[in-house]
Amino acid sequence: MMDMAITRTQFLRGDIRGERRAVRPPWALEEWLFVERCDRCGRCMSACPQGLLSAGRGGFPKMDFQHGECTFCRACLEQCSRGALRAYDGEAPWQLRAVVGADCLTTHGVVCRSCGEQCDVHAIRFRPSAGRVAQPEVNIALCNGCGACVGPCPAAAVTMHYRPHPVEVSA
Repeated sequence: MMDMAITRTQFLRGDIRGERRAVRPPWALEEWLFVERCDRCGRCMSACPQGLLSAGRGGFPKMDFQHGECTFCRACLEQCSRGALRAYDGEAPWQLRAVVGADCLTTHGVVCRSCGEQCDVHAIRFRPSAGRVAQPEVNIALCNGCGACVGPCPAAAVTMHYRPHPVEVSA
């Protein structure tokens, strides 16, 4: 069972899991609805004080965390007149979470903590291991998807993926 639907374009490109989809601005609707409603006016892109939004495929806005982190300031949201970006009370801006890939310097025995040092919510921790360099671990329950950890990574090993917060089960 799939957690999310993929677009026709993703299917035709062989992206069956939807892993290569563009990262949309915070509070973006589901991809198919976002593409339907976004008129590609560019107001959200010019409103972003961090300069994280740029025109992606088809002129639709996409996030680029190489330029910094999202502060969730709502500037993009306030500029969207077509409803492609919509916030609901208490709703998280998105389901993005940091993922540390196999290219991480620590997997090659190099001490690096640049991603963890940038994480204000302390979602990236380094677990000590006997005889090895401490490896980064992302606590997806703490990660807010701001992307602060992406740009500083010297190996470009940190990427952002759509992953929902884990559901807490109460007994």
